[in-house]
Amino acid sequence: MDRTLPDADHPRQALLVGPRRFAFEARPPRELAPRDVRVRVRICGVCASEQADWKAGPRAAPVELGHEVAGVVDEVGKDVTAVAPGAAVTGLFRAGFSEYAVAPENRVVPVPEGVDVRDALGEPLACIVGAASRTRVELGDTVALVGVGFMGLLMLQAVRLRGAGRVIAIDVRPDALEAARRLGAHEAYTPDRLPERLRVPQRRAIEPGWGVDVAVEASGTQAGLTLAGELAREHGQISILGYHNEGDGWRQVHLQLWNWKALDVQNAHERRLDVKTACVRTGLRLLAAGRIDVASLITHRFALDDIHDAFAALESKAPGFCKAVVEIPR
Repeated sequence: MDRTLPDADHPRQALLVGPRRFAFEARPPRELAPRDVRVRVRICGVCASEQADWKAGPRAAPVELGHEVAGVVDEVGKDVTAVAPGAAVTGLFRAGFSEYAVAPENRVVPVPEGVDVRDALGEPLACIVGAASRTRVELGDTVALVGVGFMGLLMLQAVRLRGAGRVIAIDVRPDALEAARRLGAHEAYTPDRLPERLRVPQRRAIEPGWGVDVAVEASGTQAGLTLAGELAREHGQISILGYHNEGDGWRQVHLQLWNWKALDVQNAHERRLDVKTACVRTGLRLLAAGRIDVASLITHRFALDDIHDAFAALESKAPGFCKAVVEIPR
């Protein structure tokens, strides 16, 4: 990683400049538009959706990564009325691996009183609230989560709030399964230990009472998507929460099996920014009420200077790993 001496008057930003390589650049703060909000970044999560860019490096110009931002308002544009300097906020930001980040006022959400800004990862909370809203979970349903990393564990909590009667966690990592049990999973299995009645992998195996009502694919892998298709019962649902990165995002599905089961397939990703901002607000209310736990899932915290180590931790997923964040002290 290239380390530059910052201009004393200019904030630093980590830029992806090559495969697995960041450089720091000192940049003057950009002039704020009338409705812009500039935030002194306190924390920015490392998202699995950025891992492919980190591995491959930029195609041309350096890439500004980091979208899971929370911090304290530093300055606002002349027409901003919703927040003021000194307020703790999160929301939908870009270029968050920096000492400062900017977003329009209508994408910035205040952090409720009593919530530590270092736990207020608004963007992933928005993703989960949106995913839970788009995924049909009826009272008493059996829901299987294929992959219980950070997003899978957040979704586990959300489907329990939706009224799922039985929640089954599936992952290859024993420590992830233990975290799922702690957060309320009724059953937890590695894929090779799944009870036979949970899987319906072929037409002749379809029997009443086999499979699950909702299979949430939260792994972002071919194996996870295949398993989700086997788990869903006749007229069940597959909800695709996992992010399938560019480069390995082409997937195969057993479409005859999906047809025969008459499955509903839901893309759980919310892309409408106004809706997603509303989901940030909902997620923060749940966080403030103690209905969703984020703090215990942040297992690895790194300084901005050590951003490479944060991405490496996400790649290696050592025992006990769930979520890496970059913190920037006051």
